[in-house]
Amino acid sequence: MNTNPPAKIGFVSLGCPKALVDSERILTQLRVEGYELVGSYDDADVVVVNTCGFIESAVAESLAAIGEAMAENGKVIVTGCLGKRAEIIRAAHPDVLSISGPQDYGSVMTAVHQVLPPRHDPFVDLLPAHGIKLTPRHYAYLKISEGCNHRCTFCIIPSLRGDLVSRPVDEVLVEAERLVAGGVRELLVVSQDTSAYGVDLRYAERSWRGRTWRSHITELCQGLSGLGAWVRLHYVYPYPHVDEVVALMGQGGLLPYLDIPFQHASPRLLRLMKRPGNVDRVLERVRAWRSICPELTLRSTFIVGFPGETEAEFEQLLEFLDEAQLDRVGAFAYSPVEGARANALPDPVPEAVAQERLQRFMAHQATISQARLQAKVGGVQRVLVDIVEDDLATARSMADAPEIDGQVHVQQVPDGVRPGDFLEVMIEAADEHDLFGRPVGIEPDLD
Repeated sequence: MNTNPPAKIGFVSLGCPKALVDSERILTQLRVEGYELVGSYDDADVVVVNTCGFIESAVAESLAAIGEAMAENGKVIVTGCLGKRAEIIRAAHPDVLSISGPQDYGSVMTAVHQVLPPRHDPFVDLLPAHGIKLTPRHYAYLKISEGCNHRCTFCIIPSLRGDLVSRPVDEVLVEAERLVAGGVRELLVVSQDTSAYGVDLRYAERSWRGRTWRSHITELCQGLSGLGAWVRLHYVYPYPHVDEVVALMGQGGLLPYLDIPFQHASPRLLRLMKRPGNVDRVLERVRAWRSICPELTLRSTFIVGFPGETEAEFEQLLEFLDEAQLDRVGAFAYSPVEGARANALPDPVPEAVAQERLQRFMAHQATISQARLQAKVGGVQRVLVDIVEDDLATARSMADAPEIDGQVHVQQVPDGVRPGDFLEVMIEAADEHDLFGRPVGIEPDLD
C-alpha cells in the first residue's frame, strides 16, 4: 500500500452554477487521481481558483480571490471564464502558475501534475459513483450544454465559452440517474440556453433504458421526469416548443417552474440588446403557459439603465411587471463589460440614475411578489428541507430555486427530519420573499 501522504489541493470556486459544475468535475478528477482536498490555504500544496468574468464586478472578485490565494499560499493555478482574458490576470498577478479557460479540465490537471505529480492509490482512493459535489447532498446542478449561439450585445459569454455544444441525451440521463441514485432529490438543469439544447446535434437519437431518445429539450425532460426527483429548469428562452415542456409540468412530470431571462420590455432596447422584441407576444405566451399549468412559477432577470434607456422606457418595464405578474425577479444595473458591443451604444445612462431605477424596480416587484406569496397563505406546500436546527427548518417549495429565490421557514419540525426530506407544510404567513408555516397536522405551540 502507498504510504506517501497525498498531495493537498485548495480550491476556490466562483461564478454561476455552470462554473460550479466545472469545479465539481475538476474536483472529481483530482480525487480520482489521489489528491486530497483541503479547506485552508495553509494546508494546501497548491490552490486552484475557478474564476468568473461575466461582468466587471465578477472580474474584480476573481482578481481579488487570486490575490488572496497568492498572498496566503503563493502557488496558484487559475481557470474559468476570466482565463479567456489572461492578460488581465497576468497584469495583476504575474506569478500565477498557469491560466486556462472554462471547461478546460485537461489544462488544469496538467498544471497540477507539473507542480504535484499524482500519487493515486487504488486501494484507498475511493469515490462515490456521482463524483465530488459542491452543493448539499440532496440537490445538484445538471449541465446539459456549453456555450451559446446568441450574440446579445451586453454579454461576452460566447467569447468566453464559445458556441452552443450540447451533451448527447443519453450522457445527460445517465449522469442524472447516477446523481439520483447517490441521494440527490432535486436536479437543477442549467446551460446558457436550455431551450436550444440539441440543436447543434440536430437532435441526434441515443438509447437509454431500452428506448430511443432525441437530444431535444422536450424528450430530455421526459426522461428526467421518470427519475423520481424534482427537476427544475433554468435559463429557458421562450421558444415555441417550450409550450411542450409546460405541458409536461401541467402533467406533474417536472416542477412547474420556468426561469426565463426577459431582460427588458422596451421593443427598441430589446432590439439594441439583440433580444426578441415582441413584448405583446411574450405576454400572450405567459398567459398561455398559466392556462396550461396554473401553478406555474415564473422567474426572470432584467437589466435597467441599459445605454439609451429613457424614463418612459423604464416606466414601460414597470408596466410589464404589472402585466406579467412574475413570481420571482432579479435585476441589475447595466455596467460596461470589456468586449461587450453595448459599450459602444450612444447615450449611456448615468450610474446614479441606473441605481435609482434599480431601487424603484425592485421595490415595484416586491409589492407584486408579496401579493403572490400572500395568496399562498392558508394552503399547503410540499417543501424540500435544506437546513434543520432544533425544531426549525429552512426549506424550499416548488417555486424556490436554491440561493436565488425565497425560502419556507418551518416551525415545530418533528424529530428525525433531515436535509433532503420532503414535508407537507401549512402556510401561515408570508412576506415579500418568504413563506412561514408548520408541518401539516402539527398544531401551533401556544406556550
